[in-house]
Amino acid sequence: MVKKIKNLTYYEAIGRRKQSVARVRLYLVKKSATETLVGKLKIKAGEIFINSKPIDETSFKAYKKKFLSQALVLTKNEDRFAVSIIVKGGGTTGQLDAMVHGISRALLLVDNDGYRPLLKANGLLTRDPRKKETRKVGTGGKARRMKQSPKR
Repeated sequence: MVKKIKNLTYYEAIGRRKQSVARVRLYLVKKSATETLVGKLKIKAGEIFINSKPIDETSFKAYKKKFLSQALVLTKNEDRFAVSIIVKGGGTTGQLDAMVHGISRALLLVDNDGYRPLLKANGLLTRDPRKKETRKVGTGGKARRMKQSPKR
């Protein structure tokens, strides 16, 4: 979905994994302006903000930051967009995968024919369907646990 707000264009997509949901917006930064105003934040091209914090202030390790920007690097868009992500639910791994999925889906809105083969070949468009199994009534605790039967 492409939206325009006060001459500010962005591409928005949703990424999901387990219990995590990430709303990703790729803001186009014009060459004349070095940064764009998103709410109360000034974001430069190439920066990634997660829940209104720069990626450097988050607790992500270096390899997770590299994995997060993998879709942008593959499509050679590291310095073209300012990325704003709002992520909720789940744990850190689920949130990371949801953010990568959202960035990949947003890039498809930019250029579907050009980016789809690259992203698909690297497995960034596939939504991981695995979720936590719900617990069953009468099992005595967890999802697959069975009640202990009496021995005598």
